[in-house]
Amino acid sequence: MKTRITELLGISYPIVQGGMQWVGLAELAAAVSNAGGLGILTALTQPTPEDLGREIARMRSMTDRPFGVNLTMLPAVKPPPYAEYAQVIVDGGVKIVETAGNSPRDFIEKFKAHGVTIVHKCTSVRHALSAERNGVDAISIDGFECAGHPGEDDVPGLVLIPLAARALKIPVIASGGIADGRGMAAALALGAEGVNMGTRFLATREAPVHENIKQALVGASERDTRLMFRPLRNTVRVLRNAISEEVVAMENRPGGALFEELRPLVAGARGRAALQSGEVNEGVVSAGLCMGLIDDVPSCAELMARMVRECREQLDRARAWCD
Repeated sequence: MKTRITELLGISYPIVQGGMQWVGLAELAAAVSNAGGLGILTALTQPTPEDLGREIARMRSMTDRPFGVNLTMLPAVKPPPYAEYAQVIVDGGVKIVETAGNSPRDFIEKFKAHGVTIVHKCTSVRHALSAERNGVDAISIDGFECAGHPGEDDVPGLVLIPLAARALKIPVIASGGIADGRGMAAALALGAEGVNMGTRFLATREAPVHENIKQALVGASERDTRLMFRPLRNTVRVLRNAISEEVVAMENRPGGALFEELRPLVAGARGRAALQSGEVNEGVVSAGLCMGLIDDVPSCAELMARMVRECREQLDRARAWCD
């Protein structure tokens, strides 16, 4: 397949693995890259910039194909040393970065000076236009269906993708709600030139999480997510489990809940432990609406080959109706 995204990133298929916290390790990212897509390491999954450097080296031992690093910048009382992570990315010779969260403006000059291609992930056209003006190379536009942070505008992909494709000059990657070839075909028809998937890659053999987590996604439907932190205007879409149900109940009680009350339930360390132990109800697990489309746990290579085949079939099927 050939789009501006495959050309820009040097990949065979316009399929990008999402930068998933605690999940974007070399095992998964290398499998995606080796299968012809773009694997992504998640910078902040690594405790320190030095650890990220070691993970980049480990990634290089597992693939000679293009890969990227996700650097998500979120507001925090004590933010991580983003500049140090950025320097490690540059020093490691990484040529593709996916930025997310806050504007990547402060790091664009550094990345560009070292020949790094920047894909910025955002949830609105206005933020995408701002990133384009600042000099990023592509936009990953995240619809309301997505796992993790869907923003506060609640615009789904069917509207958001064509809006972004119409407004931007740089290529668009569709993200949120995509798990199969039908979704990929739809995204391309709406004007995107690639797709980004997180939840679907979580349910693959190479994903470094417990099998119980993968089977929970297989067994879930599109109705099995919860939106937490809505009153705080920091919405997060996660798997419906005992933790997310408790958080939402606390937020919906009279007077709501302060974040400090929620913190013990939603702590990142607790979520990471749940992913590793397979105790699905013991921590927050990010998951998108596309769980309803997931019914198996293939290898990344099997998943991507099937998606490309289905995508071509669906595009041919739709085109036949227009002859």
